[in-house]
Amino acid sequence: MQDFLFIFRTNLDNPPSSPEQMQTRMKAWQDWMGGIAAQDKLVSSGNRLSSDAKVIKPRNVITNGPFVEIKETIGGYIMVRADSLEEAAGLSTGCPIFGMNGSIEVRPVVPM
Repeated sequence: MQDFLFIFRTNLDNPPSSPEQMQTRMKAWQDWMGGIAAQDKLVSSGNRLSSDAKVIKPRNVITNGPFVEIKETIGGYIMVRADSLEEAAGLSTGCPIFGMNGSIEVRPVVPM
């Protein structure tokens, strides 16, 4: 078994329009991640990420960012465990991010 990182990307112009819509979205996420946990494949439930950020570059150059030129942003992540990249990608089925016109980047975690 290997760990994989799911990086959730979404469009910045798709915020929930009401508290009820936010609650519905959160329930969909909880149900989807609960399904992965029920298979004993959820390593870490991860976190949502704020859109505020700083990018630090060589010579201590600090800019606001990281994606000021594009509309897509990384919204959060989770870690899952699977036997292969293909199996990990299959765990993304039914993810609520797809209903928000978002995507998931699946990456193997390479231990240091």
